[in-house]
Amino acid sequence: MKLPVASPGEVRAEAGELFQQHRGPLSLALSLHVIAAALGLAGPFLLGTMVDAVANGTSTTRIDVLAATLAACILAQALFTRAAVRRSLVLGEKVFAELRETFIARILRLPLSTVERAGTGDLIARTTGDIDALARTVRFAVPEILIAIVTTVLTLAAAILTGPFVAAGAIVGGPLLYAGTRWYLNRARQGYLWERAAYATLDGTVTETVDAARTIENLGLAGVRVRRTESDLAEAYATERRTLFLRSVWFPTAELSYVLPVAATLAWGAWLASAGWATVGQVAAVVLYMVQIVDPVDRLVSWLDELQVGTSSLARVVGVAKVPDDREPTGAAPDGEDIHADDVRYAYVDGQDVLHGVSLELRPGERLAMVGPSGAGKSTLGRLLAGIHPTRAGRVAVGGVELVALELDQLRREVVLVTQEHHVFVGTLRDNLALAAPSASDDELRQALDAVDAREWADALPDGLDTVVGSGGHSVGPARAQQIALARIVLADPHTLVLDEATSLLDPRAARHLERSLSAVLHGRTVVAIAHRLHTAHDADRVGVVEEGRISELGSHHELVEHGGAYAKLWESWHGRSPT
Repeated sequence: MKLPVASPGEVRAEAGELFQQHRGPLSLALSLHVIAAALGLAGPFLLGTMVDAVANGTSTTRIDVLAATLAACILAQALFTRAAVRRSLVLGEKVFAELRETFIARILRLPLSTVERAGTGDLIARTTGDIDALARTVRFAVPEILIAIVTTVLTLAAAILTGPFVAAGAIVGGPLLYAGTRWYLNRARQGYLWERAAYATLDGTVTETVDAARTIENLGLAGVRVRRTESDLAEAYATERRTLFLRSVWFPTAELSYVLPVAATLAWGAWLASAGWATVGQVAAVVLYMVQIVDPVDRLVSWLDELQVGTSSLARVVGVAKVPDDREPTGAAPDGEDIHADDVRYAYVDGQDVLHGVSLELRPGERLAMVGPSGAGKSTLGRLLAGIHPTRAGRVAVGGVELVALELDQLRREVVLVTQEHHVFVGTLRDNLALAAPSASDDELRQALDAVDAREWADALPDGLDTVVGSGGHSVGPARAQQIALARIVLADPHTLVLDEATSLLDPRAARHLERSLSAVLHGRTVVAIAHRLHTAHDADRVGVVEEGRISELGSHHELVEHGGAYAKLWESWHGRSPT
């Protein structure tokens, strides 16, 4: 599943809204640029006037006045340019900060089911590569393009006012520039979207390969992953060739289109001057204007290409907001802590159910273990019980209210899922724990650590709870990182907890001790444990065996062992002896 991409209309609407929000600062910055550009136009005009003055034998005093005026205009232009650039950069930083904050807010509101289906590659690419490209566009491309447009328009206007007949030579480059730019713009958006998508796929492949390196090595899948990476690289290479081809056609065409007017104006002006239709000063001024216009047009062409990259990235960033919500909160409050799954069906791919009419009642305060072969649907069922995924058919409800009808904050007070995936954020250990309970005291944080057998190593850290952990901080191994994640769950204090192989990274002895500690801490709470280690099932009140998307057996450990069915065989295989 790919995250959506915004349409050109939606991108324009987003950009228009941003400009509207910053209309005042934008108007001020543009006004300063207009003044700076207007002062820059005085140079060719004054030089042309000086040429005519010399040709007409005007006194040196007038020429000195013109030269002094030119110097004053240059100084004033430098001052206004500095102020304009500063205003533009400050505005760009503010706009980008708002875009980034809006994007993060949208990412955090994404349904977890969508995030899991989309995978990490596309999401990482949007939060890194696309945001970086957008930053360059907002900070530099947009201001430079606006400046270039203003300067170009004013320079053309000045050339026409100075010598309308001579300025006609500028028309030569117009058709070529229009045709080349139109050809490029018609193809650039799709080309850059293809490029960004290809790199998103490549990022996902590389990330998955690194994260699952041990599994890949153990299963002998290195060759498969190398071929997958090479295929993704080939796709990215093809996209780069495509966008490079577009630039290699457009750039030379554009450069020719704004160099031609200089030569055409010079030749045309020389003929007009010889025919008496224009003065030498007018020709000199207009030719200087044509030379002067080369820089803003060149910058416009260069940054317009960057703008295509930025708008493509903006389309991917804005596209996140198009993900439909998978929840329909009604504001109803659960009446009780019982959880019921009634005839639940779920499919990751349309028409291919992985759960087939599962019904289950969780008794408040019980320990339910779900076991079964890999791919049977245990984790999927656990995610439905935790409200991560909405059902395709049937319903999962807590206290008579469907989980998808609860606000996320309310849902997390009812039931929480913790998996073998975990993350330690950059910050202190206290900050990491307080994510689940911002108002918790240090004593409460230590009690949570104690509950998951992490108190001893946490107290031994250099600065205790104030020790900086995460990337660049104190190293925290996978097992301890998982203990931090479990401590957060203790602090969140839900009445129902779904553990999806939550202790899989701990050695069997530590995992068993940790699970027993959790059982003591979570007394009176409902616990659903999904695991391959069957000691969890042995200690549970009930065991559910999931096979091919159905609960094939449900009962206590001893009942299922005596029954001699699928669970008894699993127990015998895992325990290494006949079930007893």
